[in-house]
Amino acid sequence: MNEVQLAHFRKILLAWKRELMEEVDRTMHHMKDDAANFPDPNDRATQESEFGLELRTRDRDRKLLRKIDSALVRIDDGSYGYCEETGEEIGLRRLEARPVATLCVEAQERRELAERQFRDREDYYR
Repeated sequence: MNEVQLAHFRKILLAWKRELMEEVDRTMHHMKDDAANFPDPNDRATQESEFGLELRTRDRDRKLLRKIDSALVRIDDGSYGYCEETGEEIGLRRLEARPVATLCVEAQERRELAERQFRDREDYYR
């Protein structure tokens, strides 16, 4: 991968990271501002449910931020764009679709197939 392509993906990753961090800030402000002790139990339950959904979303975002940081490190050390399993290049189209990808399409398909087979076997023995 050439320097222009690496700069392109760095820009995408940094923008994505900035967007996620802004969303985290918005969520924190929203939860602080909207936190109320409603007298009606149904209203309290609705608010708790809403906050729970937001917190789960932020947890997924936190995991994604770690992947983005890892991708930025791989750009710096020269390993970005190469499959962790096979060492082959990950296609540019795949990286455009999923800039944090660490596996080429074939390796990802093998991993998903193995997970499905293992999960099926696990269900069988329950």
